[in-house]
Order: sequence, then structure tokens, then C-alpha cells
Amino acid sequence: MTSEMTILQLKKLHLSAIADEYTRQMEDPKARALSFDDRFGMMIDIECARRANNRLAKLVKHAGFTEKDACVENISYAPDRELDPALIQALASCSYIERKLSVRLLGATGSGKSYLANALGMTACRKGYSVRYTNLQDMLIDLTVAKHDGTFNKIYASYKNVKLLIVDDWLMFDITDDSEASFLYNLIEARRFEGSMIICSQLDSKGWHERIANKVAADSICDRLAHGPHEIFVKGEMRKRIAQQMI
Repeated sequence: MTSEMTILQLKKLHLSAIADEYTRQMEDPKARALSFDDRFGMMIDIECARRANNRLAKLVKHAGFTEKDACVENISYAPDRELDPALIQALASCSYIERKLSVRLLGATGSGKSYLANALGMTACRKGYSVRYTNLQDMLIDLTVAKHDGTFNKIYASYKNVKLLIVDDWLMFDITDDSEASFLYNLIEARRFEGSMIICSQLDSKGWHERIANKVAADSICDRLAHGPHEIFVKGEMRKRIAQQMI
């Protein structure tokens, strides 16, 4: 088989990175001087890296992050934020996802909760976990519309089956509709066996219960999400600090 035929076969097998590296090696005298095992190992490494990058790109695209440049390495630990670097690094290990635990990020508007949530979500993607980022109002509207247009099972599964569901703007408004409370209750119950949630809220978790009119649903939702070890109060005014830096 000629080298041209080999390259064609590799591309038919969707091994484009191997095909490109094989072509490069054929044109590089130094590469051709290496052993077969060394050259083959180089091609496999490049193909694995390509596939890993493609998977990461798909995970990030499907996650729907609002801040695509967010990363744990760029989190600000300015004194007024009172963030614990050790806790952030522990969360970056994603062990809470494996244990199906929830994380609560609480703080005022502009404190940087959303950036922190995006950064933790991005880290989860890098480790191969599926992530979905949404805000509570959009999610409830999504489920309500799906209930009436015949796509409920598909839309519901898109929130239920991801390993990490990040819900921003949590309980900014009261939930007075029983069907919305039911959606939320069922989703949170189902996710106990699927993965973790990160909740971003301006409201202290002690005030969540009164925001949900259906008290039976409120009891269960708060029992699942308002308790547990991972609660971070995000302080400071990150949005104001960033705006001042841009002036």
C-alpha cells in the first residue's frame, strides 16, 4: 500500500490526526529516523489529544456557559471576597460530582457568583463530565412550553441526565404555580441518582422555603438543596472592580 493510500484509508476511518502526523513524518527526515514504535506512539498521542479536545469543545458548547473564558485559575481571591482557596480547589477536583452533592453559591448581585459557577462548570467539562448551565426562570419556561408541545420527555431529560446542572438566579421570584413547583420537585428528586447541582442565589438558603407557595414541594426541595457541606458566601463587588479596570 502506498503512503497516499494509507492516508486515504486513515481519513476514511476518521483518524485525521494520525493521517496528518503520518504525512508530516514522511516529509521529516528526523522523524523517519525514529523507530516504528516511537513514530506510531507519536501518532496515537496526537490522535488521542485531538479526540479529547473535540470532546471538550462539545461539552462546553452543550453546557451553554454565559462566561466561556471562566476558569478556576483566574478566580480572584481579593481579601474582601473572603473566598477559601482550599475549598475552591477541593471543588475543582469534582469529587462532589462523584458523590452527587450540591453546591450553594450565595451572594449579592455583582459579587461574581456566576463567574465562579461558570469556572467550576468549565473544570467539570475538562474532566469529562456533562454540564448544563441555565437560570431558574428559563428552565421553568422551557419545561412549561415542552409540556404543551409534546417535547417534555426530551427537554426534561436534558436537565435530568447531565452530571452537573448549574442553576443561576435561583428563586429571584416566587414560585406560585403548582406545575412549576412540581417540575422542580421531580427534577431535584430524580437528580439525586444522576449527579450534582450548583445553585447560585442572591437569597440566603434560609429564605428559600417561603419563596415556594406549594409547601409540600418546598419542604422536599429545601431538604435536598438548602443543606449540606458545600455553601459559599461570595462577597465583594467583582462586577464593579472589573468595570473600574476597564476604564
